[in-house]
Amino acid sequence: MARLGDLLSDLDALLRPEAFKDYGPNGLQVPPPGGREAEVRTVVTAVSADRQALEAAAGRGADLVLVHHGLFWDGDPRALDPVMAGRLRVLLSGGIALAAYHLALDGHAEVGNNRLLADALGATAAPWAASGSPAIGVVASWDEPLPVDELLRRVRATTGQELHHFPGGPDPVRRLAIVSGAAAGLVPAAAADGLDGLLTGEPREQTRGLAAEHGVHAICAGHHATETRGVRALGDRLAARFGIRHEFVDTGNPI
Repeated sequence: MARLGDLLSDLDALLRPEAFKDYGPNGLQVPPPGGREAEVRTVVTAVSADRQALEAAAGRGADLVLVHHGLFWDGDPRALDPVMAGRLRVLLSGGIALAAYHLALDGHAEVGNNRLLADALGATAAPWAASGSPAIGVVASWDEPLPVDELLRRVRATTGQELHHFPGGPDPVRRLAIVSGAAAGLVPAAAADGLDGLLTGEPREQTRGLAAEHGVHAICAGHHATETRGVRALGDRLAARFGIRHEFVDTGNPI
């Protein structure tokens, strides 16, 4: 077992969330009864803190639930609605802590969602400056350019689901921006940087036209599916460093 405060300090030191201007709080969002002194035997990771994931985590004996998308976001109502109350009820009734890391986890150079996606696609990765400061996305490149069909095959195999491909760029592909989640608005930026395309999660209505008119590929492989790797890597890291148990909950969200 390990002290919750030690786990959180380790994650904060690794991810440096204070360097990012984010849309919600990073780190501990719901403390357990013992606060940071609480003991953690089991950490359960998930992409989002929805009730399905939280109930699954409780069923697996979680002391800490670690997610990419937490409970609290800028602009949300300050009063609890029934949905938020239901999520909190699962955590509070089980004495379970909840921690979340968002943009800092997308952009980390070792355990970040985008770096790990590039690794899974067999690419080398470098930070993509156009994706923010600090950069959250990467530019993926290959020693030998990939035919588009092979790139799409690898993306499907990596994310485990069908995807939206909006063609417009060259074949083969040499350099590809990767920004997980909801970054379809960066299609013009990818073109401006001379890249061959953008891989992200969710498309927008205008993504098809922008890809064709800017001369790049846009590949949208699911917000959830492009963001499973980082939080799993964090759970594995905690298990290895602190001798605790880690399980990942995949809710199978197709979006």
